[in-house]
Amino acid sequence: MTTTRYIIARVAQAFGVNRRQRRMSEAASEMHLLREAEQVLGQSVWERVEDVEELGVEYWNLRKLIKEREEIRGKLAECEAVLADAHEQRSSLLNAKSDSQIELEEKRGGLLADLEKLAKDRDSVIQQAREIRRVYDGLKMKLEVLQREGTSDSIDKTRARMLELKTRFTDLKTDRDRIAASIGEGDALVDIIDNQLSEERQKHRAEASVAFQQIGQANRDISALKAQQGLIDTQMRQLYSEIGRHVSRNAFLNDQCRNAAKGHIPMIDVMRALRKSVAMNHRLAGM
Repeated sequence: MTTTRYIIARVAQAFGVNRRQRRMSEAASEMHLLREAEQVLGQSVWERVEDVEELGVEYWNLRKLIKEREEIRGKLAECEAVLADAHEQRSSLLNAKSDSQIELEEKRGGLLADLEKLAKDRDSVIQQAREIRRVYDGLKMKLEVLQREGTSDSIDKTRARMLELKTRFTDLKTDRDRIAASIGEGDALVDIIDNQLSEERQKHRAEASVAFQQIGQANRDISALKAQQGLIDTQMRQLYSEIGRHVSRNAFLNDQCRNAAKGHIPMIDVMRALRKSVAMNHRLAGM
């Protein structure tokens, strides 16, 4: 708000036009801009205020906080490097396979292929046995009919064929039992290999658990350091604001502040105008 606008507003108030809410809103907005400008100015000039006695506390606190922040940044970099290494180590351990594990997996693959072939052989034997059983049942029925009719030649041939089929069926049953036993042995070997592979994988997980612990600790350390850095940044912004406020108020009253404010006079003029405008808006709002 300019002086002219202030006078016009006072005249309007005299005639009953009172915009208190608007004045308070303008004052709040201008105060926010002023605080931002003070922080920016303080951050720009703080290194020049070492000789300003009134700002000794702020200056040396800033020096201390900046050193602490650099130390925290160094620790953060170390923690992030540890975290990256731990992630890489964990990934490498979980994806790695030892020679014994590779050998076991190859052996398991060979066994599964053999078991698949045995299963096909067993299915073939069972299918042949079913066909023989069907033929045998047909011949048995034929024999019953021939015995009733009394045809001796055909009866002998039928019995001979039935005996041949019975022998073949017995052989197939023996083959089936042999194949079943081989499948059982193969399944047992696969179970043993699966247990051995599980133990191998457990070893890798145990080794990777160390990396997991490092990852967890690194994440906790990073969170704590970032919290500390955030607190320091907040304290530094407050100190910048204090320095900017003092320098902008005393730039034309104090030689040391004038030297510190070199190159920033236009900003300080704007800040003085904002302070004046805030004060006029407060008066118009009856504050």
